[in-house]
Amino acid sequence: MPIPYVRRRRLAAEIRKLRESRGLTTDGLARLMFYNRAKISRLENAQIRPDLIEIMNILDALEVTGSQYDRICQLAREAGQKGWWDQYGMSMGPRQKLAADLEYNAATVRSYDQTAMPGSLQCRPFIDALVKLDESQRTLDYQPERMAEARAARQRQLLRPDGPTYETILDECVIHRLAVSPKVMAAQLRHMITTVTKRNLISVRVLLHNARIPGGLPPQSSFYLYAFAEPGDPPIAVVDTVTTDLILTQRGELARYNVMYDRLREAALPPEDSIAFLEQVANRVTDQA
Repeated sequence: MPIPYVRRRRLAAEIRKLRESRGLTTDGLARLMFYNRAKISRLENAQIRPDLIEIMNILDALEVTGSQYDRICQLAREAGQKGWWDQYGMSMGPRQKLAADLEYNAATVRSYDQTAMPGSLQCRPFIDALVKLDESQRTLDYQPERMAEARAARQRQLLRPDGPTYETILDECVIHRLAVSPKVMAAQLRHMITTVTKRNLISVRVLLHNARIPGGLPPQSSFYLYAFAEPGDPPIAVVDTVTTDLILTQRGELARYNVMYDRLREAALPPEDSIAFLEQVANRVTDQA
């Protein structure tokens, strides 16, 4: 299946390049199409699902013909495809919707989790505890029940036979600093261990709190690296911030995050030792409970 979000970004770049080659501003194209400027802006920033008829109208207005016309229309068709996550709409939250889209279609996923357990490896009691923490500090932009259902679906998709290679580096501080009960944390750790051992293509590496990270400064936030099998689909980095996810596609930016990931991977425990460590912690917090 084509990657709808990645295709939307490719389509957005094509439309922007065509507009600029005709000497049109965003306002100019909007007036030409009798659209409002915000619609063109959202299209050129991959913020909306494209409508094929509207894309065809834009191409006609910009006098695009032949193979270029056909190629961009095909791109628009692929960008407009729906995935399993669309059944949840925005009730699962915009961040999780983006993660589900990229995870499902990725060949490889690599993540560094500094503040939370990987979303697709969480158990239900842990999700409920996170919702309570989230409610205490802000207005939720998702429906908790639907969000939890979507996370369970993400895990099923991750475990499917043709799922991606998935590796996460888990910062040890997540285990100790999240204000969830020992019982819930033990359940989450055991759930993660069970899930990881089900499939060889999923692995966890623990970055101990006293590990020294070679080659430079430590990372400032969690981040996620996605690579895709289709040659025309560029890799993407998603950087976690307090208010939104930053999407990075520039080659130089991606190179820096790839180097950062390799440094963290070198400093983290290997997978076998990480599983043993998580089992020890799970036993210890169970005794505390």
